[in-house]
Amino acid sequence: MLWVKAFHIIFVITWFAALFYLPRLFVYHAMCEDKAGSERFKIMERKLYRGIMTPSAVLTVLFGLWLLSFYSLEQLMAMHWLHAKLTLVVLLLVYHGYCGHLLRLFSQDENQRSHVFYRWFNELPVMILLAVVILVVVKPF
Repeated sequence: MLWVKAFHIIFVITWFAALFYLPRLFVYHAMCEDKAGSERFKIMERKLYRGIMTPSAVLTVLFGLWLLSFYSLEQLMAMHWLHAKLTLVVLLLVYHGYCGHLLRLFSQDENQRSHVFYRWFNELPVMILLAVVILVVVKPF
């Protein structure tokens, strides 16, 4: 079980690194005014999303499900903090999917949002990470 937990944590870290970096790229891409720079951002964003972020998300979920399999249904039902954590994970998966939508808009030169929007958008995974770590470590309920 410890090996599974270790790999789950490794992929969570990798996923969050990408979740923090992609919206930051969106900030700079939204500010970019030249064609060559915009094309460079499109490549970086696509490679990050498809090559790192999505595989990390999939492996995070798979190792997380594997971890859950070590517990009985009664144990899982008693872990109320886990229910809150899983809700936040679902929210994070929605955020991940929305990043993919934004990536498509940028790739088609259809972005309508300013760099200020993306600066605020970049803060959501930070809030989720704080809540998840507190739930996992403190287990407040």
